[in-house]
Amino acid sequence: MPGVDDQEIKFLVDQKVDLFWKGIEGGAKKRGEIIVTFSEKRQKKSWLGLISEEEVPWEQWIVKAEIRHPIPDKERQKFDSDLSAALTKSLQSMLTHTSSERGRSVVPLISNAQGISPFPVKLAVRVNGVEVSG
Repeated sequence: MPGVDDQEIKFLVDQKVDLFWKGIEGGAKKRGEIIVTFSEKRQKKSWLGLISEEEVPWEQWIVKAEIRHPIPDKERQKFDSDLSAALTKSLQSMLTHTSSERGRSVVPLISNAQGISPFPVKLAVRVNGVEVSG
């Protein structure tokens, strides 16, 4: 599977996954999501004629997760297999979409090729519908 080795992105992902775990540890409901949003920077003209930049989202992926009670070893193998298949299907769907003509058509022109992503990336964590920050 394709991947990118970037310390800044790894740190950001690790930080958000830790927030996710901390958020669901104390709750009665063990559901949450990690939201990945890609934006582009566009120039915005104010009514005074001043020009500023704004971030306009163009793609968003929501990864939902639910923590369940432990299951017996007999059921664990089927659960692991089903989970692996579901994650693989989701990743393949993302890769198929983003590599399709329709998927590529929503990507804005690259105007800044510095760093791992030429677009601003935001990761957010929600637990039981409430954004967790830290």
